[in-house]
Amino acid sequence: MKVLLIDVYNFNKGGAETVCFNTGRLLEEHGHEVVYFTLKWNDNRPSPQSKYFPESKETRRGPFRQVKNLVNYFYHFEAARKIEQLILDEKPDLAHIHLMWGQITPSIFPVLKKYRIPILFTVHDYRIVCPAYTFRDGSGHICEDCQGRHFYKCFTHTCCKGSRVMSAVMAAEQYFRNAFFNPAKYIDGFIYVSNFARNIQEKYMPALNEKPNITLYNFSTSIVSEPKAMPTDRYFLFFGRLSYEKGVMTLLKAYRDLPQCRLKVVGTGPKEEELKAFAVENGMKNVEFLGYKTGKELTDLVSGAYFVIVPSEWYENNPMTIIEAYSVGTPVIGARIGGIPEIVVDGRTGFQFESGNASSLLGVIRKASDIDGKAYTALSRGTIDFANSNLSKESYWAKLIEFYGRFVAGR
Repeated sequence: MKVLLIDVYNFNKGGAETVCFNTGRLLEEHGHEVVYFTLKWNDNRPSPQSKYFPESKETRRGPFRQVKNLVNYFYHFEAARKIEQLILDEKPDLAHIHLMWGQITPSIFPVLKKYRIPILFTVHDYRIVCPAYTFRDGSGHICEDCQGRHFYKCFTHTCCKGSRVMSAVMAAEQYFRNAFFNPAKYIDGFIYVSNFARNIQEKYMPALNEKPNITLYNFSTSIVSEPKAMPTDRYFLFFGRLSYEKGVMTLLKAYRDLPQCRLKVVGTGPKEEELKAFAVENGMKNVEFLGYKTGKELTDLVSGAYFVIVPSEWYENNPMTIIEAYSVGTPVIGARIGGIPEIVVDGRTGFQFESGNASSLLGVIRKASDIDGKAYTALSRGTIDFANSNLSKESYWAKLIEFYGRFVAGR
């Protein structure tokens, strides 16, 4: 079987790309062919398919660049042409999309349909029913006011970074897409990365109920076999983007009353300077900002951590941070929101707390700090058992290939 994997980026921009590339390697390990379709970006990794990649807003040039960028937010004419040429040359059996809205755009849907290529879609965020994709308004509060159809409220609530212009564009794109390229019409099957995500998408676009779907948690490429003993260097760890929806400010507020507990913060983002200033103003010498880390350096930090903390304040779907923690046997303290409670099992793989509540988080960190070595190792064992049952390559592959088979049989 030859699978066409589609994503906006051909480099590890975020969790969606990690899943996309891991899926590609998994397919190749089992003897299948993989071709990629993404946009051009300066950071793209080399690809045999790069000649088919359309321009992105970053690489596009010319006097009408901004106008083309705006048009291509709704409909990417070059993407439609280029993917047709790729299809004619490569003849894929199935297309599996990870990210596309506002970048590649649904311009590729009619082309894929023209050549009778089944379209599967892994739902990494909420852009199918929420223009701003996070279910948060411009003030940072959880918001479901659009209800899958009143998208003008994205404009009135300035849901996109507090900007009326950007919010208006995102709302208009949602109206345009639903009118001409409705996902429930064009996409043949959906892969959700949490049951929460499936339920809320179907709630606001009921037509999705009629489409074949499966819930597949993101997977780990490797899982340790033995649980951890309690680390001698007991630090808590946050790693991820330093943006408002990640809840890092709530984490720091909890740490004002935890001078005896060490926290390492890994990552960069728009809130970085504000968070650093807060730590300095409050004399928080127990908090260390380490900047961006990747590869072995990051893996060692996660493996050595006492607990990983995931303090999200949006409908987090299926965080790769939790999967990466479990793969090395590190327990997790996770906010009770979105898909997080599905994979952070309270008392078995870590602990839960009320999202956005610094006092609740403070209590849970104190609770975690007080457990003995035996209880800690039991939590570590719980993360490994959960990962092997739900997050392993083997379990992911068995479910994925069975789902693929529903669409390629008889082609």
